Amino acid sequence: MLVDERRWLDATEFNEVLSLSQFLPGPNIVNVSVIVGRRFRGPVGSLAATLGLLLMPLRSSAARGGVRPVRGGRRRARRVHGGLRAASGLVLALALKMGKTIRDTPWQVGVGVVAFVAIGVARQPLLWVLAALVPVSLAFSWWRRG
Repeated sequence: MLVDERRWLDATEFNEVLSLSQFLPGPNIVNVSVIVGRRFRGPVGSLAATLGLLLMPLRSSAARGGVRPVRGGRRRARRVHGGLRAASGLVLALALKMGKTIRDTPWQVGVGVVAFVAIGVARQPLLWVLAALVPVSLAFSWWRRG
């Protein structure tokens, strides 16, 4: 929505914001809201974007939790797993869309592939993979701009 519908960011800016948000502690989408809100309206924008993102789900969850008794565990578990499958598809679609902006820079694709293989296939700890790949990625970026 930020890139295609509202055009508040271009694809490269969005990739940078999302990458930073994934690196920072906390939920990625909250980090994105803080960064984008600050970009447009400073600290007040960060606060407004974060509250706008969190208040309705929080209100809805609190209302549901106070009203509904706990029951239907299996049915609820199936719905949760269905939602997780849908979320996995959205993550894959986002990754493919983000990949379009870096396909012209082979070194970025290479770093992404190495990270995927190290974490997803070889089951290496995220922290160690980041510790190894962040300096490599920064060096490539610095070298390309220089």
